[in-house]
Amino acid sequence: MDKIKAQVTEGILSVVINAILFGIKFWAGLLTGSIALIADAWHTLSDSLTSIFVIFSARLSSRKPDKQHPFGHGRWEQISSIFIAFILGIIAYEFFTNSIDRFQNRETVVFGTLAIVVTAVSIVVKELLAQYAFYLGRKTDNVIIKADGWHHRSDSLSSVVVLIGIIITKFTDKLWWMDSILGIFCALAIFYAAFQIMKESIDKLLGEEPSQDLIDRINNEVKEIYSNDLQIHHLHLHNYISQKEITLHIRLEKNMTIDNGHKIATVIEDMIKDKFDMAATIHIEPLE
Repeated sequence: MDKIKAQVTEGILSVVINAILFGIKFWAGLLTGSIALIADAWHTLSDSLTSIFVIFSARLSSRKPDKQHPFGHGRWEQISSIFIAFILGIIAYEFFTNSIDRFQNRETVVFGTLAIVVTAVSIVVKELLAQYAFYLGRKTDNVIIKADGWHHRSDSLSSVVVLIGIIITKFTDKLWWMDSILGIFCALAIFYAAFQIMKESIDKLLGEEPSQDLIDRINNEVKEIYSNDLQIHHLHLHNYISQKEITLHIRLEKNMTIDNGHKIATVIEDMIKDKFDMAATIHIEPLE
């Protein structure tokens, strides 16, 4: 599945569905006089604005390498993910402070049947949208789609809090604090998601250590070509998203000619490109 196409598809679907949900929630909020439902509607609209940024970043990251950017523009994916993580952090902070305010003011939630139906539909739709984004994110290893999925889920969680508050107040007024407590837990969950997205994006921007599995696979492939132990070491992975490059050191007999050493390094580089879809640069050291 093409990463850029998946990102644009998810972004467009998100914009359309969130715009529809915003209209329904806002209408229901005006009809019932519910400030919380209107606020939830604007939260949904923020998902559309973020998804527009997802589409925009897909166009940027798909641009071909040029003279100023010889490694391509793929890292726009990480930059966009950091932006979405920042937005999620703001949403979580708003969730947290609003929940604290509600608790201090002993506020509860009281809505009618229309609010229950609209909120329930919103939860289902937003969670389905989140699951779709997570699915595409896993299939394409696209961080920004995963981040947008968490944005959808944050909206779903906010609606869950509203709905639970509605149901609880239908049966008792003793647990007036339940809505506030659930809001705090949701805020912490969103904070954690924002932290994970931010960490993954920054790690890729700063540079990654190759996994032991990748190192073992490269060693095994090299052994299929050469029976001698080349003592592969000093591996570094450079992830530009649209392309990946790996640098490594090998050790060869110190009396070997430059020409033969170059041929061995070239064969290994070609193998890595073919088997692992990475551009490799190999430094040769003498075997002591």
